[in-house]
Amino acid sequence: MRMSVEGTAAPFHTTTDTNRAISTFSVVDYVVFGLLLVLSLVIGLYHACRGWGRHTVGELLMADRKMGCLPVALSLLATFQSAVAILGAPAEIYRFGTQYWFLGCSYFLGLLIPAHVFIPVFYRLHLTSAYEYLELRFNKAVRICGTVTFIFQMVIYMGVALYAPSLALNAVTGFDLWLSVLALGIVCNIYTALGGLKAVIWTDVFQTLVMFLGQLVVIIVGTARVGGLGHVWNVTSQYGLISGIELDPDPFVRHTFWTLAFGGVFMMLSLYGVNQAQVQRYLSSHSEKAAVLSCYAVFPCQQVALCMSCLIGLVMFAYYKEYSMSPQQEQAAPDQLVLYFVMDLLKDMPGLPGLFVACLFSGSLSTISSAFNSLATVTMEDLIQPWFPQLTETRAIMLSRSLAFAYGLICLGMAYISSHLGSVLQAALSIFGMVGGPLLGLFCLGMFFPCANPLGAIVGLLTGLTMAFWIGIGSIVSRMSSAAPSPPLNGSSSFMPSNLTVATVTTLMPSTLSRPTGLQQFYSLSYLWYSAHNSTTVIVVGLIVSLLTGGMRGRSLNPGTIYPVLPKLLALLPLSCQKRLCWRSHSQDIPVVSNLFPEKMRNGVLQDSRDKERMAEDGLVHQPCSPTYVVQETSL
Repeated sequence: MRMSVEGTAAPFHTTTDTNRAISTFSVVDYVVFGLLLVLSLVIGLYHACRGWGRHTVGELLMADRKMGCLPVALSLLATFQSAVAILGAPAEIYRFGTQYWFLGCSYFLGLLIPAHVFIPVFYRLHLTSAYEYLELRFNKAVRICGTVTFIFQMVIYMGVALYAPSLALNAVTGFDLWLSVLALGIVCNIYTALGGLKAVIWTDVFQTLVMFLGQLVVIIVGTARVGGLGHVWNVTSQYGLISGIELDPDPFVRHTFWTLAFGGVFMMLSLYGVNQAQVQRYLSSHSEKAAVLSCYAVFPCQQVALCMSCLIGLVMFAYYKEYSMSPQQEQAAPDQLVLYFVMDLLKDMPGLPGLFVACLFSGSLSTISSAFNSLATVTMEDLIQPWFPQLTETRAIMLSRSLAFAYGLICLGMAYISSHLGSVLQAALSIFGMVGGPLLGLFCLGMFFPCANPLGAIVGLLTGLTMAFWIGIGSIVSRMSSAAPSPPLNGSSSFMPSNLTVATVTTLMPSTLSRPTGLQQFYSLSYLWYSAHNSTTVIVVGLIVSLLTGGMRGRSLNPGTIYPVLPKLLALLPLSCQKRLCWRSHSQDIPVVSNLFPEKMRNGVLQDSRDKERMAEDGLVHQPCSPTYVVQETSL
């Protein structure tokens, strides 16, 4: 069955209308919501006060690198399981069917590749900021370019991520808009600035449990109200909501199996492979094995979260086939559908609407606290400490907390600005997704292509960003300037930082049966191919520029920054074939300088046999071919 890409939707609302509220919060609901804030604050302050005066910068920014795999896994899930995801994914299922569920197929490679490629490289380099890698691989200029790009991405996003769900909640329930914005912003700011990464991770664990509980309550009560899961399945099947596998290879169709299962892999890599918020959590693990296991553990958690979102959408559809919508619900924007449904469903059960709102804002708290902490970390590690290496521990701690607090204030400021953006709000939201692909391409260029040089990396990144903004902003402008409604805005969906949030704003734009042609068709590229397109642009342009400018000839190359793709593939061959293929690249004469294990290096040679063996296993050295340690590559 082909899932239709057509539909109707109201535009994203940027003004509130409390008269439209179909229900109001009871005192019990406010108490439940307040408990979420209080408990989050208590958990954060506990870790802030524990050992006060003995904290180090490493403990504040990296949780002293002693975290276990389970809390890290739940924090990884919570970081990009935003409030907009909780509202958007069920609305996508309700309006377009279950085709979106096939996004779960992308989780396998989207998490397996980070576990076996990115985590080993980052962890063994003993990084704090992901962008330190760019200096080790290229130079300081590339590191600064990556850091500034990330800061721009997160600052634009975090205020809007706080404001948008608060706005939807206010429009449906009458819940005070700025009370929710200020309460969340202030609470999050306090425990993030004082408690550091450890406080953020443990509050993420608590908030993840609240998110699952809130969604589970909606599924249980809704299923019981409509007559059971069997009835839900029968109704949704009867109306064609249960989608089959759509194998259309057209990249301009919003959702097909190929788009979701393979285009989604690149989106997952940009989030779980190279994003600072996630890399920081991997590196806070007590061992590399724990970091890899935490990445594995995210897979079933993501599948459960996706299935719960799909179930809510299906139950909501069955519910409104039995109980008609009010006129104001029929005119509601898609981002408000789930809230209307929850208030309809739970209005006679005091406390449960408050639990769902706690679930909703748990998503906001986890996303925003991760943004504060990761921004403070990259600012400290990439922009301040390199220029002030003699900074004392006490001043560094004070400065780190001040940075987190400052970014919290910026978040509140961005939320206020968001309230005045009007139709420009979609463009601001889209910027998040536009930047993710080029950053993924930059890291892949350095990690998989030893010939790539700093000039190629910078030109590739700038070209990728230009291409991303051209397609994304061009898509938005072309639809705003069009007199007739257009198909769903694929580009506007790419702003969301999660595989579970990509459906949100696609459902917020109008659509028709017409199909664009020419440049307009180029602008309608499915949002799930954005990361693939933009990262490929960075790699191709970066390689061309690098080869035209002499590659890495005459430059030192740290072998720890390269992932040996070809040796890994050759390791799959029989041993006799491996011996015949013993080689060393003659395309470039690349001197190698390793600071991977500086305390064990003398005159460029590893002194510890165990390290030699480990590097040999990773393909960084090929002992039979050469007494020196080189990164092996084939001629390009």
